[in-house]
Amino acid sequence: MYYFLYGFLYLVSLIPMRILYIISDGVYLLVYYVLGYRKKIVLDNLEIAFPEKTNAERLIIAKRFYRNLFDSFIETVKLLSASSSFLEKRVTANWDAFLPLYDSGRSCQVHLGHTFNWEWGQHVLNAKTRYDVFIVYMPVNNAIFEKLMYRMRTRSGTNFVPASEFKKIRATFAGSQSLLALVADQSPGIPANAYWRNFFGRPTGFVAGPEKGARHRNIPVVFASIIKPRRGHYHANIKVACEVPRALEEGELTSMYVDYLEREIRKNPEMWLWSHRRWKHGWKPEYKHWIGNEPPPSNLS
Repeated sequence: MYYFLYGFLYLVSLIPMRILYIISDGVYLLVYYVLGYRKKIVLDNLEIAFPEKTNAERLIIAKRFYRNLFDSFIETVKLLSASSSFLEKRVTANWDAFLPLYDSGRSCQVHLGHTFNWEWGQHVLNAKTRYDVFIVYMPVNNAIFEKLMYRMRTRSGTNFVPASEFKKIRATFAGSQSLLALVADQSPGIPANAYWRNFFGRPTGFVAGPEKGARHRNIPVVFASIIKPRRGHYHANIKVACEVPRALEEGELTSMYVDYLEREIRKNPEMWLWSHRRWKHGWKPEYKHWIGNEPPPSNLS
């Protein structure tokens, strides 16, 4: 089954982008208007994030999000055959931001969110930096799709590490000059161990691992966000957020990232993955790690 699916998708990946985007448009119309895939989750999330907007304004964001979602899917399939030159023409960034960090002999850690199209971005990142790039990810549950996704993601030589195996191989990159990329807006698996603060006005848990890892190694942390100047073209903004994490108070780095993430989402809301259940956990008074400047809510939410 894997080889049949791989062969089929490889043939699809050879189709010119202009035709692939027509296919993406058709999938969007089917899924949004007929199947309604996670439509309620998307609209509920948008209502939480943008209560000041009208229903019509939130619907516009939702439709643009779904178009980006299916463009991202078809673009990921393209990775099966896309050349490095094809991707480097379509993904740009201020890559030079990494040079002073690398030249200083230090490793670094990149925090980014679920912003389109991170799949294309990681391929070009690996080509544009001298760092040995490691990315921690959550595997797909289906074994066939996981094998396929892993093959697509690692074509450029990027090291993909399942989150469940991260601790086992930590020494592999800790002893070398590496770039560790983390999607730092994941919903925490254990809410009691998360850092909590308001995000779009709602108490929200953020995984503590990215900050704790940076503080443990005391390596520079870079924030990254992605914009879409036009269809099929992306630009990543790279910002050195902190060079000495141990100089910050516990939770401060995470709080800085939350502020950064919310600002970037507000600028381009259609670029973020609204279909995941970001607010599925609520704050409880027995949780220890509230890092917001404001006091934690006294009631359950």
